Amino acid sequence: MSDAKTPFELMMQQAQEMAKAFNPALSSFDPKGFEKLWPTMSKDAMEMWFGKGMSQSGLDAKTRLLLTIAGMTMQGAQAETPFRMAVRHALEAGATDEEVAETIAQMSMFAGIPAMTRAMDLAREVMTDRKDDET
Repeated sequence: MSDAKTPFELMMQQAQEMAKAFNPALSSFDPKGFEKLWPTMSKDAMEMWFGKGMSQSGLDAKTRLLLTIAGMTMQGAQAETPFRMAVRHALEAGATDEEVAETIAQMSMFAGIPAMTRAMDLAREVMTDRKDDET
């Protein structure tokens, strides 16, 4: 077998080297640390902006966030940071761990097992981090 790299791998390697040259701190950049800079909105704020504040007879913030999680799962949960933030906000809006898991599991019928597994792994990380923060 050859150790030749694909053009994409070469491009990624070059981008990493450039980032390190511009800012050596980027060599240890962790997106999860960046996520912690963004606070979780309170349930009332989410309800005002994303829930019944828009339409009194419409969906509440928790339901809207569960739908967001479902849609992101359908896309294979590719955008890790937004996905984890949606889970974090859904839990804050009153969703239970079981409701989040059930929402993701339901999407396996439409998006497939790999998409569901990826989403479940990311959601589990958020739930574990949340429990660790509570103790």
